[in-house]
Amino acid sequence: MAVTFSDLHTEQGVKSVEEHLAGKTYISGDQLSVDDVKVYAAVSGKPSDAFPNASKWYDCVASHLAKSFPGKAVGVSIGVSAAQSEAPAADDDDDMDLFGDETEEEKKAAEEREAAKKDTKKPKESGKSSVLMEVKPWDDETDMKKLEACVRAVEMPGLLWGASKLVPVGYGIKKLTIMLTIVDDLVSPDNLIEDYLTCEPNNEYIQSVDIVAFNKI
Repeated sequence: MAVTFSDLHTEQGVKSVEEHLAGKTYISGDQLSVDDVKVYAAVSGKPSDAFPNASKWYDCVASHLAKSFPGKAVGVSIGVSAAQSEAPAADDDDDMDLFGDETEEEKKAAEEREAAKKDTKKPKESGKSSVLMEVKPWDDETDMKKLEACVRAVEMPGLLWGASKLVPVGYGIKKLTIMLTIVDDLVSPDNLIEDYLTCEPNNEYIQSVDIVAFNKI
């Protein structure tokens, strides 16, 4: 059930808080809540010893707020004009709503900030390259079908093998020319050759690999 306080900047208003806090630690429930912060903001200062319940409660709220806002405060006094002091208590409560609903402008601004954060987190698309390689066997007795199978068996993120053909070199020897597309940030052609194509067990069939063409896509 909602609790209503009025004229909290006056002694009579503080007295109503004192009476409400009899046997209680907080304004609502058994934990610090927004209700406590609202009332705390409306009270002009720490209640005197004449209001022990309110004074103890004020110190408790101040302690919690100090932990949440560790910056050094220099002290601020807020005056009340005559016109404001004569205004109905309901108007004061409306002005005092520190945790009211967000306005449409605030919601829109928050959504734009979140969208901007998501955009910055999206990984930028890496460039791609088209590469033409020549894969040479040891001799004319090398099984070229197995050689090509060894090449295409190499798989890794960002690597896509393309068309290939056998090209005669001489003395019955043929070489394999093969196209591949790579994502530049994921695949290095040099590492592909040294760490995969020309090392065991592929070097049983592959003597060497040369890059014939390299073009950015």
